[in-house]
Amino acid sequence: MSKKQFIVIGLGRFGSSVAKTLYALGNDVLAIDSDEDKVQNVADSVTHSIQLDGTDENSLKSLGIGNFDVAVVTIGSDLQASVLVTLIIKELGVKNIIAKANNELHAKVLYKIGADRVILPERDMGVRVAHNLVSTNILDYIELSQDYSIAEIASPSEWYGKTLDELNVRANYGINIVAIKRENDINVSPAAEDTIKPGDIIVAIGSTSELSKLENFITK
Repeated sequence: MSKKQFIVIGLGRFGSSVAKTLYALGNDVLAIDSDEDKVQNVADSVTHSIQLDGTDENSLKSLGIGNFDVAVVTIGSDLQASVLVTLIIKELGVKNIIAKANNELHAKVLYKIGADRVILPERDMGVRVAHNLVSTNILDYIELSQDYSIAEIASPSEWYGKTLDELNVRANYGINIVAIKRENDINVSPAAEDTIKPGDIIVAIGSTSELSKLENFITK
């Protein structure tokens, strides 16, 4: 998986979760917030963290923000700041902007001013969003606890034509396949002799670290 450069602006509960997870997945992450405590809370879990007013255009420009692959605007209840930051980073040349909205009206405004994607997340879904941002093979990601998660994964071509017994994913990848989706059917608790076919969606459960290793394998 190729390393990307992310800038995350707004380090509330959701933004912090996004920033930490993107970094844990092997990406460069610059985390920004105007609150020094929030900046310090993520300092050891991202590449760089800076206390900075995201609505200050000159400060953002000095960071070379246009060189980042993706900007994630996760400012919370301050609608004005959210809109202003999105406008500024768009003008500064960020190619891909993902912004968090609090409601449908907020989302419409963000799209109007240039956000490429707007998310209306539940409070703790930052991890899920981060995985979807960095991996096209991870179709959905649900955090069950701090240590374990479920992921829906587009089956890698290396698995085509092989049985689950041959793949031995528990030994090789540390995960368990709990279902296989194929077109309109879903095979729950698949057997060892079941074969992976092109287009299959694998539903896997495992530790967060092992699922991350699998992501790295299938996105190379």
